[in-house]
Amino acid sequence: MTQPIIQLSGVDKLYGDFQALSQIDLDIRTGEFFSLLGPSGCGKTTLLRSIAGFETPSAGSLHIDGKSMDGVPANKRPTNMVFQSYAIFPHMSVAENVAYGLKARRLPKAEIQERVSEAISMVGLQGFDSRASHALSGGQRQRVALARALVLKPRVLLLDEPLSALDKKMREQMQSELRRLQRAVGITFVLVTHDQEEALTMSDRIAVMFDGKIAQVATPQMLYGKPSSRRVGNFIGMMNFLEAEVRATSGETVEVDVQSLGRLTLPLSQAPAGVDGCQSVGIRPEMLTILAEGQTAEREIEAVVSEVFYYGDMTFYDVTLPQKDAPVTVTMRNTAGRKVLAAGDTARVGWSPVSLLLLR
Repeated sequence: MTQPIIQLSGVDKLYGDFQALSQIDLDIRTGEFFSLLGPSGCGKTTLLRSIAGFETPSAGSLHIDGKSMDGVPANKRPTNMVFQSYAIFPHMSVAENVAYGLKARRLPKAEIQERVSEAISMVGLQGFDSRASHALSGGQRQRVALARALVLKPRVLLLDEPLSALDKKMREQMQSELRRLQRAVGITFVLVTHDQEEALTMSDRIAVMFDGKIAQVATPQMLYGKPSSRRVGNFIGMMNFLEAEVRATSGETVEVDVQSLGRLTLPLSQAPAGVDGCQSVGIRPEMLTILAEGQTAEREIEAVVSEVFYYGDMTFYDVTLPQKDAPVTVTMRNTAGRKVLAAGDTARVGWSPVSLLLLR
């Protein structure tokens, strides 16, 4: 297993009586793209700033590359940060912005020119060397900020919601560019974001944070497919929840009464955090199917369509199940010949017990 380049143990951060971080234990591996994901106010930016040296933890330890960062200022750490605002100098050209940190280190002019040219090429801004920063688009300014950070050859690049100011198409393009860039340079990237899609698309692993604590650290596939709690499952993508009551466990199975679905026997592997305290089952909308005439499924239940949302390639159906007031969402891909239902229609919903997760 790759050795961690960043190690946090028992890290707390207090602002007066407010606890922004609580007992953070986290290892970030060398060369991985790691994301800190959570809603506003969860502590993710405070954690990033603590790694960078802009905040001092109230308790706990932080090591980078095996060395304690206790008392080490931001400018002496093997990290560099790309800020949400990019923070590039508007009165400087692209090349001047990228060269700024190298000049501050008083490197030879020839080396500065070589490294600036390499960094500008790396982020796809060849030919923009003399372009004024104020004449650049949002995406181009973001590339300048990346080049300026990477030209200093940090061991870790810290990214504080760098895509939040871009429009949707540019964000998607830059997600791909950031991932490509990280693989090309081979250093550790640590991204802060509240955007689940952004984190799932780019990351090797993700830490989901709530209320100053880490709720789960896992790969994107594991976070989406096996969330450790109802709260994590609800935050990562869409998930339907039904009330459940555990009746018995036997060997590798658990017997559970599920709202609208009745008594089921599920493998214990479908309780990612164990069965203690579980009071609901979750199922992703794409794991449910609106059955066409003549189509069958492993399990079926009759429902009434309450709302229909058309998204071009997909249709989202909100359907009401027996004994459940809140609707359940079903997502269906729009294919040729498939009938689109309307609100008030009766539908047969197909599902499989293996798609259910027993959650706390």
